[in-house]
Amino acid sequence: MNPNEAIVDALQRAADHSPFLRHAIERNADLTALLAAGDLDGAMALAKRRGEGAESVGAGLRRARAALALVLAIGDLAGLLSMEVVTRELSDLADRALDRAIAAAIAERTPDEAPRGFAALALGKHGSRELNYSSDIDPILIFDPETLPRRAREEPVEAAVRIARRIVELLQSRDGDGYVFRVDLRLRPSPEATPLALPVNAAISHYESSALPWERAAFIRARAAAGDVALGESFLTAIRPFVWRRGLDYGAIAEIRGISRRIRDHHAQGQKFGPGYDLKRGRGGIREVEFFAQIHQLIYGGREEAVRAPATLDALAALRAAGRIEPDVEDVLAHSYRLYRTIEHRLQMVDDQQTHSLPRDPAALDSVARLHGLADGAALIDLLDGPVETVGRIYDSLDGTDEEDAAISRDPDRLTGQLAAAGFADPKAALARIERWRDGSLRALRTDAARAALEDVLPGLVAAIGGAPDPNGAINRLDDMISRLPSAINLFRLLGARPALARLLGEILSHAPTLADLLGRRPELLDGLIDATALEPQPSVEALASELGHCEQGADYQQLLDSVRRKVNERRFALGAQIVAGVGDPVEVGYGYSRVAEAAIETLAAATVAEFEAVHGKVPDSELVIVGLGRLGGGSLTHASDLDLVYVFTGDHAAESTGAKPLGAVQYYNRLCQRISAALSVPTASGPLYEVDTRLRPSGAQGPLAVSLAGFAKYQRESAWTWEHMALTRARPVFGSATARGAINEIIHSVLGAPRDVAKLLADAVAMRGEMAKHKPAAGPLDVKLIEGGLVDLEFCVHVAQLRHGEGLDTRLDHAIAMLVDAGRLPAALAEAQVLLTRMLVTLRLVAPGCDELSETARRLVARACGMEDWASLMAAYERARGDVGQCWQHVVAEAEEMR
Repeated sequence: MNPNEAIVDALQRAADHSPFLRHAIERNADLTALLAAGDLDGAMALAKRRGEGAESVGAGLRRARAALALVLAIGDLAGLLSMEVVTRELSDLADRALDRAIAAAIAERTPDEAPRGFAALALGKHGSRELNYSSDIDPILIFDPETLPRRAREEPVEAAVRIARRIVELLQSRDGDGYVFRVDLRLRPSPEATPLALPVNAAISHYESSALPWERAAFIRARAAAGDVALGESFLTAIRPFVWRRGLDYGAIAEIRGISRRIRDHHAQGQKFGPGYDLKRGRGGIREVEFFAQIHQLIYGGREEAVRAPATLDALAALRAAGRIEPDVEDVLAHSYRLYRTIEHRLQMVDDQQTHSLPRDPAALDSVARLHGLADGAALIDLLDGPVETVGRIYDSLDGTDEEDAAISRDPDRLTGQLAAAGFADPKAALARIERWRDGSLRALRTDAARAALEDVLPGLVAAIGGAPDPNGAINRLDDMISRLPSAINLFRLLGARPALARLLGEILSHAPTLADLLGRRPELLDGLIDATALEPQPSVEALASELGHCEQGADYQQLLDSVRRKVNERRFALGAQIVAGVGDPVEVGYGYSRVAEAAIETLAAATVAEFEAVHGKVPDSELVIVGLGRLGGGSLTHASDLDLVYVFTGDHAAESTGAKPLGAVQYYNRLCQRISAALSVPTASGPLYEVDTRLRPSGAQGPLAVSLAGFAKYQRESAWTWEHMALTRARPVFGSATARGAINEIIHSVLGAPRDVAKLLADAVAMRGEMAKHKPAAGPLDVKLIEGGLVDLEFCVHVAQLRHGEGLDTRLDHAIAMLVDAGRLPAALAEAQVLLTRMLVTLRLVAPGCDELSETARRLVARACGMEDWASLMAAYERARGDVGQCWQHVVAEAEEMR
């Protein structure tokens, strides 16, 4: 069917099955003629001009709305206007109508004043530009008492309320042309007690302090639609932290789900699919598609601006693009939503009523179906059946299971039995913890809401911790954690919403005191694990730096520091959780820790340089380079690693900066580097970040913090000790331009590749290792770093070979070993030893940071992380690795003795 034929067919169906459209066709002969001739664009343009020159604002708006409703309906029925186009045009009409009504209401009272200080915020489908064919609009009206035009001796609130009443009257009054829009102002805070229009500061105060969770979801789709748009936008900017929170309140999600359940209960008659089914509120209907999108937006939108799209279809697409929902889920929901909204429009076109239910009367159902172009009501039911069932199933999956967990008893004897059955070796000790939580003596559990949240999650929590490797140790650590919290309500709601997190929490509390201690101080770190990608390998340094550097628009330097700390600590916590969960190889986790640290350096150094340059300008032809050494230089950190840094600047050390407060180059870079060190290490409201160690710089801790490139080269070539050159084997630039990094690398490689006095090299290395053993002995048999035959001995073997032969000069230890083994400079057994010792180090820094003896369950975790079947197999491999490393190091010691 060509477009002309489609329009003629649509006109006929409208006349046959829609009294409202038949009346509109009869009253608008000029529009009908254009439509019948196939000129949809011409009809649309004429409809938008309808009402110009009318005797009153209200009459003009009513005529414009009636004309546009006809053109949109025929274009829609003909299949020439998509659902998105129809809803957008209706929403734009509402914007224009509100804007003209606000201007008219103000002009009628204060004719000489410009319309300012009064704004309409569009919410719901109006806010997302998805307005229904016969929808109400649900604005919130706000005003600025300082700028709102008003009459003499009139209070601002009194003026604003009168303006609001006039706006409603202009839009809702009816005549032969119908009405413009029904207006519902009940979405404003406490509508039973507040004026129709709210002072802007009072509205901000409400949303910052006492708004309900459902109001957050409502503001996902809010925008400044009419009137003083700048006032509306400034209000929305002010309350943005209320809507989009990084630390998610799972009570908000529970509230949205609760609304859905209450809707199902209240509209029970419309839940059963078939004639009478409520397309908006029924199970598997419009509201559940919208809520599905909004729940995911509330979960992820605080961290990811890309998913904050107001319109439902846009939100679903954004969630799919961000990997937050599966592609097939987005496909089903988007297709179903378009279908539902289209049929909803058919229902409303019949009599211009805000209805959402399929008619129960067979003849009426047939008529709606035929208006849509179907044979009869049965065909319409068949069209909707599959989507309704699928959407309902997808939405139900948000609740996980409908089965209620057995309650945890309050009777001590019965509870003791429940705890024993759950796996607690000492159920009475666990009982004492739970009773302490329940009695409200802890600050975090003093409110009724917090204790209710505890009871909701307790069955799952007991099951999760009881199934953990060390249930009693885990519940003791959880008790310590709760004891430090001001309120435990959000923690329990999070665990209730994500049962899998409760199981992982049990593992963390059982095995990883380092992570458990972090959670005790910052329980919101657990939020980061709601993202499935948290347990995947870390992305590249470039991708991480881009993520860390992204802040809310207008964020200042201090806010960036807080933001970076939050994101870095979430990433580090998630990396530790990968080991505990058994999904990450500790070697790869070590590389991940390093990439996160390097991205933090890149982000914070760049921001600090920019801040510093704003005051002191730049040193001409000069820049800062940051060199990483130690484990950072080697690209493999542990959770507890410091950052070993050396600051170098290029250019003339005698130059001066160009800013308003100029500094000499040496003073300039030393102050700048102090600030960078502080940015990386000083705790903020979001916690600490890294310990920074700059003692490996030329002249050590007593020398200047930053050294010129020329000074760095001169020192390394003429004055550096042997141990400093050993450290240099793992030095690499981690901040600076490609040119500056290249200059540093050229110096490093020339120094490391220079001829050596082998006897002195060996003697110095053996003496230094002896001093280390004397002053910093191993803390115990599991101190894989400092124990004889451990990682330090292995590193000494590698660095001596690198300096002796000028070969294998790669900062990554595994790469260097492979190159030296290939060249015949080291025994092949060192490669396997390095991997095992590294896995043990990264894992034990989490599980046994004090190198203490491990419980049986912790031993199983460490063995698993290191790729061994059991603890005995791991210890046998550990002994072999230490023997291989020790043999290699003793060979170096023996050679040193021979050359004395």
